[in-house]
Amino acid sequence: MNTERVGATPEGTPVDRWTLERAGTRIRLLTYGGIVQSVEVPDRNGSVADIVLGFPDLTGYLDHRGPYYGALVGRYANRVAGSAFTLDGVVHRVTPNEGPNCLHGGAYGFDRRVWDAEPVGGDEYGVRLSRVSPDGEEGFPGRLDVSASYTLDEDGALRIAYRAVTDAPTHIALTNHTYWNLGGAGGAPATAGHELRIAAGRITPVDGSLLPTGELAPVDATRFDFRTSRPVGPGYDHNFVLDGGRGDGAPEDALAAELYDPASGRVLTITTTEPGLQLYTGDHFDGKQFGPGAGIALETQHFPDSPNRPDFPSTVLRPGEVYASTTVCRFSTR
Repeated sequence: MNTERVGATPEGTPVDRWTLERAGTRIRLLTYGGIVQSVEVPDRNGSVADIVLGFPDLTGYLDHRGPYYGALVGRYANRVAGSAFTLDGVVHRVTPNEGPNCLHGGAYGFDRRVWDAEPVGGDEYGVRLSRVSPDGEEGFPGRLDVSASYTLDEDGALRIAYRAVTDAPTHIALTNHTYWNLGGAGGAPATAGHELRIAAGRITPVDGSLLPTGELAPVDATRFDFRTSRPVGPGYDHNFVLDGGRGDGAPEDALAAELYDPASGRVLTITTTEPGLQLYTGDHFDGKQFGPGAGIALETQHFPDSPNRPDFPSTVLRPGEVYASTTVCRFSTR
């Protein structure tokens, strides 16, 4: 494990890069935005490649933040309708940054913050990022002490463990926004050849603004049925309702998705405690850095707009409670 200074934000805050390497997996992580800059693993023939979309330097992320390449997003991953919600009878207005709606925590969310970093203690191998999100940041109530630990297991799996506490009732939903291309970043579009399996029999349908309608719709006989592995293709930005009623106390080894690249033989297996998974196929990449479908995001999450959908799994965090969420990415070949 090593760390190096890679630059500073326009405000002058230093940014470091941490490199972790274990059991054939090497990852690079920036303190800016909690960004997973690279993940290098071998293919079926032993050739190593970076399998996530990213930039070689900090400037790339400062200049191209819209797609959230590799970032830790919050306080609320995905969308909040009308950039407002009512909690305990009080209306809270958060920052709109996608038309009238709030996306991924607002205009200056966790993806644009510089996080404190330290090695994870004990038997774990990795780095713990932490920060204090002050009361009212992007309109969200409560002072939030939040951390995300990125560790590599003995078999080279990447484990991301989130934890947070608050001093006032608030909403929180965190995720990592890495785009995967198992053939190698910058190669053939992931949507052209990758095969995907998602352990979900339902989705949350969306309207024209990509906000959930409130329905939980079965995937049977639709293009959303990935219960058996099949080619991905383009045209997805949807939340899948993972099987098993996941949420607080769910086992972290519950399968969410498996992505496979037949050309390289690489396999990505994602397990999570979260109840949902957002499949986004990157159709809106403009080609300046990456073309449409260059990478596939598989964001483990709570459902979009849960603060305004009482029938969805709750994202409320209250004083005395602990927000805890774990997602594991395992790499293999076949």
